[in-house]
Amino acid sequence: MKAGRGSQTSKILFGAGHAAVGVPGAFSILAALAAGLALRIWMDFKFPQNSGDPLIYGDLAKNLLLHARFAITDPQGGLHATLIRLPGYPLFIAACFKLFGVENYFSIGAVQWAVDLATCLMLFDFVRRIAGARAAQCTLWLAVLCPFTAVYTAAALTETLTLFVIALALWALERFSRHPGWTSALLFTFAVSYAALLRPDGALLGVALAPAMVMRLREQRRKADAASRSLVRMAIVCLLLALAPFALWTVRNWRVFQVIQPLAPRYATDPGEDIHPGWQKWVKTWCLDFVSTYEIYWNVPGAPLELDKLPSRAFDSPAQRAETEAINRAYEDNGEDISPEIDAQFARLADRRIAAHPFRYYVWLPLGRLAETRFSWFYAALNAFYLVLGITGLCLRPRYWQWMLLYFILRSALLATIEAPEARYTLECFPMLFALGGIALYRLMNCVFLSVLNVKRSAGIERG
Repeated sequence: MKAGRGSQTSKILFGAGHAAVGVPGAFSILAALAAGLALRIWMDFKFPQNSGDPLIYGDLAKNLLLHARFAITDPQGGLHATLIRLPGYPLFIAACFKLFGVENYFSIGAVQWAVDLATCLMLFDFVRRIAGARAAQCTLWLAVLCPFTAVYTAAALTETLTLFVIALALWALERFSRHPGWTSALLFTFAVSYAALLRPDGALLGVALAPAMVMRLREQRRKADAASRSLVRMAIVCLLLALAPFALWTVRNWRVFQVIQPLAPRYATDPGEDIHPGWQKWVKTWCLDFVSTYEIYWNVPGAPLELDKLPSRAFDSPAQRAETEAINRAYEDNGEDISPEIDAQFARLADRRIAAHPFRYYVWLPLGRLAETRFSWFYAALNAFYLVLGITGLCLRPRYWQWMLLYFILRSALLATIEAPEARYTLECFPMLFALGGIALYRLMNCVFLSVLNVKRSAGIERG
């Protein structure tokens, strides 16, 4: 009897043998999906986002449909070939426009509701396979009720599809690990390739998870020598398929612009456009939060540089403020454009600021920007809740924890290099946080449940 109770306790804690969902679990899934759909519909009407980047993606999609050109439209109506965005998301919008009408942005949001709920379901099944159905239920509810991911279904932006392919990559990786085959291998290949076709930083998904697939292939080759040729062929085909779209995109960019660009430029500029490196460097010496990104970084050049909106850390002395004001006057006199001379002045100012405070530039500000992109202060408590659960899940070391940790490290290292933070830059971490957090939440709930049972058992023994 004691051995039986110990075995039962182990199953409760670790989820062994609890992969089956059952009827109550099915009702929980339906309730979660209904709640998630309601949240996304409400956010679509409450927080519509059809300006800025969504219009750029929509313009690219419209020109693909109407003119068969990957081009943007200038104010005079002319078309100009571009490479400032990758083709993955414009192709998705073009498909929505083809099915539901050109410039029907509501249809994009509606499709993305379904895509995001499919993301939640894939994370559910991924966790079910590695930690059991109860942990998967926790993951599902964490995912469907997260406002940070739900709000982006209303916007014609890459975030929703990016979260989907991350979940698909995790799910396909687990499926391949258990039963290696062409279907799961091709799904994984599609996921990591399309992630990079949506955003340049999407390539980090393949960098973090592909080694796990390679290790699994090597294990299978050792176990089944007869199938080694088939596995090698599978690996070669998947590699070629993964590289093919980037080869085509690189060829296109070479033919149109005579540049070698397999992804998209860091500063989203076409060849020949000035990226203003001096300005970028100066901004990086003080920019720490989204407010500065929104009010200053996005508006210059082409709008006034409002010095009164700069934080106090932008000036180390009255003399430095006077120098910044002089550069700003030259900028205004130049028609609110940054000439090479003005850019050089920003660069010299930035160099002096860096020399005076190297720790601030190389350590404090990058870490601060990383914290700002990871957390919105308005939702600090909820952000902390997801992060603490995710870290706890990592400490429990479920399957693939080391590859998820590698992804977090790579993503954080990238975010530490950006000039201007945005909260959405870390949404890509949330699918893995949901999975790890669901596992942690399940373990925590069961530890509490077992503690209550032990207290009741002890009380019963004392009364006996």
